[in-house]
Amino acid sequence: MKKFFSFLSMAILGGAIALIGYKSFLEQPVVIEEKSDQPIQTFQTNFKPAFESTSATYAPTDFTAAAEKTVHAVVHVKNTAVKTGINSWSDLFNGGREYKQIGTGSGVIISADGYIVTNNHVIANATSLEITLNNKKKYEAELIGTDAKNDIALLKIESDDNLPFIPFSDSDNLKIGEWVLAVGNPYNLTSTVTAGIVSAKGRDLQGNRATDSFIQTDAAVNPGNSGGALVNTRGELVGINTAISSKTGSYVGYSFAVPSNITRKIVDDILEFGKVQEAIIGFIPDIRDDVEGVIIKEISEESNAGEAGLKAGDVIVKINNVKISKFSELSGQLTAKRPGESVDVTVKRGDDLVTRSVELVKRIERFISRAFQIELKDITKEDRKEYDISGGAKIIREGSTAEDGSSLIGYIITRINNKKIQSASEVPSLLDNLSRRGNRIKVEMISPDGEKGNYFFR
Repeated sequence: MKKFFSFLSMAILGGAIALIGYKSFLEQPVVIEEKSDQPIQTFQTNFKPAFESTSATYAPTDFTAAAEKTVHAVVHVKNTAVKTGINSWSDLFNGGREYKQIGTGSGVIISADGYIVTNNHVIANATSLEITLNNKKKYEAELIGTDAKNDIALLKIESDDNLPFIPFSDSDNLKIGEWVLAVGNPYNLTSTVTAGIVSAKGRDLQGNRATDSFIQTDAAVNPGNSGGALVNTRGELVGINTAISSKTGSYVGYSFAVPSNITRKIVDDILEFGKVQEAIIGFIPDIRDDVEGVIIKEISEESNAGEAGLKAGDVIVKINNVKISKFSELSGQLTAKRPGESVDVTVKRGDDLVTRSVELVKRIERFISRAFQIELKDITKEDRKEYDISGGAKIIREGSTAEDGSSLIGYIITRINNKKIQSASEVPSLLDNLSRRGNRIKVEMISPDGEKGNYFFR
């Protein structure tokens, strides 16, 4: 064993001596010479890497602040309607049996003194309305006014306390892709919050001719959410949740909200005038799918657009610098305005863009019976006093004249099949439905001379 270690030591020592000798006397240094025909040039650029540091961190969007600000200002709305039904022979002879029909939805407190916005369809035909706050307190609500066209209703509750409310935001500033929260009471569950993004704006649910201008989101909205709040991440109201697109009745991917600008204008009109004041430019549109914008086919006589410099054939592409691609977007901008306000209308005329300031005019609502070819209007205070009636509808235009040359223009319809008529809005649907069914129609009218008579049609 000693001899083995001796041989090993001698071998290692010999190897070391040989390596030192080679390095010292035999190995020659190698020099690598680098040549370049062109000197190296440097350039300054404004490029910055997307990530300045590999240690950079990014916080996810936080919805907690917005949720805390809004859940206490969204309420549960209970609609009780008392109806009469016939379920047995005894009910038939006793005039029917009363029963209660209950519907539920959501609402949004918009002021500390108890004004609440909800959907018109949530409170339609209500006999009584009950509001439940997030703290379980219950209040009886008063209906202040409605706008069925935009599906908005305004309620009021009386409370000794200042109530939490959600402030309005400018829905025109809402961006596609922006995060939003839907706050409501789906399936009678209180204070439910869901998140999504804005999928589209100016959405029209019924084709290009509809006046809808909804905000479309993918925040989950279900039955009971109607009338609830759509808020941004700052907890500001950007819309009132109104509808879902579904074949099952439950959420399947998209929901729709009335923009806050439209909602706020409707509320202001109801409080100031008692009903919505519709503002229009005053023209007949030429609706075409192959054109981006809205074509002016004909300018109405009552409009100020002609005097402002707009012409038939112009294509409206902007309202106050807001892009207009289709009629629903134009309608959405005008619905948030009042008659008498001026807007900057940008139109495409040939290859040029022309901008004109146009004063909006009030929409004149027309009541026309297609079956009878007559147009009606509400009677005036003078008519009520002169003919001693509380309501009715005056015929102001006929589509055709009778063979004997007689005319019904100026006649006031007071009853149809013994149903008392209070306003012109009731007449067209009533006459047209009875005519469609082939029913015999009895119309009570007052002539311009004050003579009362019954007229029968089939």
